[in-house]
Amino acid sequence: MGGLAYAQGGGSGGAPNPLVQFLPLVLVFAVFYFLLIRPQQQKAKTHRAMIDNLKRNDEVVTAGGLYGRVVELNEKIVTLEIASNVRVRVDRPRIEEVVTAIKPSTSKGSGSDKSERKEK
Repeated sequence: MGGLAYAQGGGSGGAPNPLVQFLPLVLVFAVFYFLLIRPQQQKAKTHRAMIDNLKRNDEVVTAGGLYGRVVELNEKIVTLEIASNVRVRVDRPRIEEVVTAIKPSTSKGSGSDKSERKEK
C-alpha cells in the first residue's frame, strides 16, 4: 500500500452561537435607546404637553429668542405681543417654553458677615 497519508481538517471548535454574534449589536442598540432615543421622546412629550396647555396672557420664549405675551391662540399659530402694540405671529411648535416674570427683590443684603470678618 502506498504510504500516503491524508490530513484531516482540524476541528475548528464549532461555529459560535448566533446569539453570541448578535449580542454586541443588541447592546449597542440598548445603549443608543436609553441614552439618545428615550430622552428625546420624553422631551418631545413634555414640549407637546406645554404647547397644548398654552393660554392667553402666558409669557413665553420662542425658538428665535423672542419674549412675548400670548394674546391670541389658533390651532397652528400663536400671536405674541412683544411690545406695546407690536404683535407677531409665531408657529405654535416654535414656542420653546413658558416663563414667568421675575419680580425684583425688595430685600437688601445686610452685609453683617463682612463687618464680622473685619472685627476679628
